[in-house]
Amino acid sequence: MEAEGTSQVISQSLQEAYDRQYEGNTGEWRDLCGKHKANNVLTVTSGMRFKSVMECGAGDGSVLRHLDASGAFQELTALEISDSAIQQIEKCGAKSLKSVTKYDGLTIPYPDQHFDMAYCTHVLEHVEHPRFVIREIARVSKYQVFEVPLDYSPCIDEKIDHYLSYGHISVFTPSVFKFMLRSEGFEVVSELRTHIPTDVRRYIDYQIARRKKTLTHEARIAATPFLRRVKRTVMGRKRFEEFAYSAFTCLTRRTGSLRILGD
Repeated sequence: MEAEGTSQVISQSLQEAYDRQYEGNTGEWRDLCGKHKANNVLTVTSGMRFKSVMECGAGDGSVLRHLDASGAFQELTALEISDSAIQQIEKCGAKSLKSVTKYDGLTIPYPDQHFDMAYCTHVLEHVEHPRFVIREIARVSKYQVFEVPLDYSPCIDEKIDHYLSYGHISVFTPSVFKFMLRSEGFEVVSELRTHIPTDVRRYIDYQIARRKKTLTHEARIAATPFLRRVKRTVMGRKRFEEFAYSAFTCLTRRTGSLRILGD
């Protein structure tokens, strides 16, 4: 399976960085995160049928592999900017994968309303012009699924080096993200807020941070659901839903156009 061509609209140095991004050995981590991202896509689309589905910014195909295994969608198409990622996708063995397309990060090389649904998970926080990206995704699809991390916290500007170290240049809360969507003419059909899953937290603590596994730390992990309930009571439902989750996923469709000057 060969990736289709793309026009060059980003700098050569940045493209080279993207091309090498998936050469490292991070498969276990990406697969673990991909499992939960795929589950979130399936949750917000529950009860709906989509035959043709495109992933915008497919990475190494970790989400796509889990969706393929679910059997929920008949045809999957991957759209990706990185050569090393495309190589990983082409080797993933997904039976429902119809094509892998390399693109320029902005213009999607498919006609209007070509796909029943397109999804874009943990991509928009990395792109310079997220509004352009969601418009283009909406152009080629009837429905869309977006997922973004919820990075906002007070004094976020003091943590800029941390977030830039893994490429997050935009910060969202659920209401900020929905504001962008609705101002662009999107209707939010269903939505989901999620916390960091326990297996992901254990991987971060024990595999990435190399924390020593102790009974005390395991007890803290086990107590997390209770502590969240206490936090929700203290913060109140609205503030908790805005600031206490780690990711926001929503199913949308574009029913209008960009709203400006009170239109």
